[in-house]
Amino acid sequence: MTSNDDTTLYALGDRGQTIDGSANDVRGREVKDADGAGIGTIDDLLIDGPESKVRFLLVEHGGILGFGQSKTMIPVDAVTNVTEDAVFVDLSKDRVASAPGYAPDLVHDRTYHASIYNHFGYEPYWGAGYLYPVGLGMGLGPFPMAGR
Repeated sequence: MTSNDDTTLYALGDRGQTIDGSANDVRGREVKDADGAGIGTIDDLLIDGPESKVRFLLVEHGGILGFGQSKTMIPVDAVTNVTEDAVFVDLSKDRVASAPGYAPDLVHDRTYHASIYNHFGYEPYWGAGYLYPVGLGMGLGPFPMAGR
């Protein structure tokens, strides 16, 4: 478990890192709700540096032809299934659209993270008794990274 004062998160793409094995990398895949409706596309993965675990999916959504798109951090806890071309979450498109917007300057801010977890109704990863989602595969757990 991560300590309460450690908020070291980074975007995988910002460090020029990749997930070992392209089949394990979910970036670029469509995010869909439980009914299969499209929500957006995974732009990047926000990694907990000390534990090397994905904590958030950075999802681009909205807009037309790339204009007016916004980004939202979705807790990995929302993921229910991963396929070769999509990542399914137990959230609606409206819930994602009304979430706190992605603020790169707050990526290390525990209060900001808490607001995201609260919006989506999940326990924060630093909370007592938190269990990391297992069995999802495809790069959403502790994973070997290339390009370190």
